[in-house]
Amino acid sequence: MTERRRILGIDPGSRLTGFGVVDFEGDTPCYVASGTVESIDGAFADRLRQIFESVGGIVDEFRPDMVAIESVFMHKNAGSALKLGHARSAALCATFEYNIDLFEYAPREIKQAVVGTGAATKEQVQHMVVSILKLAGTPAPDAADALAAALCHGNQRRMHAQLGTGNAIASSR
Repeated sequence: MTERRRILGIDPGSRLTGFGVVDFEGDTPCYVASGTVESIDGAFADRLRQIFESVGGIVDEFRPDMVAIESVFMHKNAGSALKLGHARSAALCATFEYNIDLFEYAPREIKQAVVGTGAATKEQVQHMVVSILKLAGTPAPDAADALAAALCHGNQRRMHAQLGTGNAIASSR
């Protein structure tokens, strides 16, 4: 009997944080849920709190076995990169009490795994996510990116296990 593994993908952002939940039965992905956390207007600390609380609620509801999150990439604007890092940290911290393995992937690595090129557009990522998961509709760009992160990890998980490598940023197991 094949073990089911549930992966939560997160595409962090200070205004929109995408999430996607995918179950893997062996190597076969199955869509569970996706969406975006839209940060409220107001103080940056309040937006971070909302990301933290929303991601915590998502983890509580869907009980993933692992989390795959997009790593921070270098922006032209250092202030934007710093805000993205804060949003990413708020999302990560929301998972800590659940004792979940955390993995990070560079945006280019996620695109390469799902589309076949690290230079893929958001539209290409959306198209491939719809195709791979056999979705009836197209998820929002941030939700599609989060689903792509989950797919990326699900497809690479077995390889990392066999090689004894990986990109875990926190492991509970």
